[in-house]
Amino acid sequence: MQAVILIHGGAGTLFKGQISAEREAAAREGLQQALAAGVACLEQSALDAVEAAVKVLEDCEVFNAGRGSVYTHEGLQEMDAAIMDGRQCEAGAVAGVQGVRYPVSLARAVLQHSPHVMLSGSGAVAFARQQGLQIEPPEFFHSDYRWQQLLQIRDQDRTALDHALGQDEKKSFGTVGAVALDVHGALAAATSTGGMTNKRFGRIGDSALIGAGTYADAHCAVSATGHGEYFMRAVLAHELSARLRYTGQTLEQAAAGALQQVTELGGAGGLIVVDAKGNWRMPFNTGRMYRGVQTLTGSGEVWIY
Repeated sequence: MQAVILIHGGAGTLFKGQISAEREAAAREGLQQALAAGVACLEQSALDAVEAAVKVLEDCEVFNAGRGSVYTHEGLQEMDAAIMDGRQCEAGAVAGVQGVRYPVSLARAVLQHSPHVMLSGSGAVAFARQQGLQIEPPEFFHSDYRWQQLLQIRDQDRTALDHALGQDEKKSFGTVGAVALDVHGALAAATSTGGMTNKRFGRIGDSALIGAGTYADAHCAVSATGHGEYFMRAVLAHELSARLRYTGQTLEQAAAGALQQVTELGGAGGLIVVDAKGNWRMPFNTGRMYRGVQTLTGSGEVWIY
């Protein structure tokens, strides 16, 4: 067993040469900083590691989470997040929150300081204030880049993902996540997202749903990114764990098989997973997935394509 952390910054349809050099460099820097923050916590706990890594990515405007969150049809930034401790399968999640600086930390507060697993909307924000978590005004989260993405498609009554998969192969998505195995053998997973550009009616994706976009138990930890509706229908993260527990598949086979179910349903995206022995995989079926890995004693590696 070797302590390790994996991170992702989302999967999408962009191919090499379609991302500006500036945004690509910023993404790589954000991934490296997230790895450094996470690996520094691996001697404490996997839960600390995934929270620390995701907080860095939530603060990086390149990714669709926290400060870089996309806009809803109404021009709001509504964020979802989840975190799970594999030791006792304890979990916390939030959905549709506004103004919370670090949604992943709010999810952890739900895990540790409430009797619930998921809180949403204004109630989740009220709980964040009660817990003393950082709240920021709307202008703190504003991104002209994300605003322009909304304006391009708002009148078409389509989400950015529909637009990307149907017409424009240059669209990109940036849900973030982390999974880790610490020095004590514990596993944890966390995922955070702003959802889909132009989403309506309080839509919630897979990131905040335990077993769909986020899951950790004694066997593995999983964080997913992509078209959330398909990941929910496949119950992807739990499906991967079940394959390891009940079929005798290797981690590579289980990860590939779980993602194949999403593909067969018509979905696109990817996942990161680590098992209790420190084995890991990062499969995806899109043009790129921002991702990285670092062991406790090794140097971090990041990739986009």
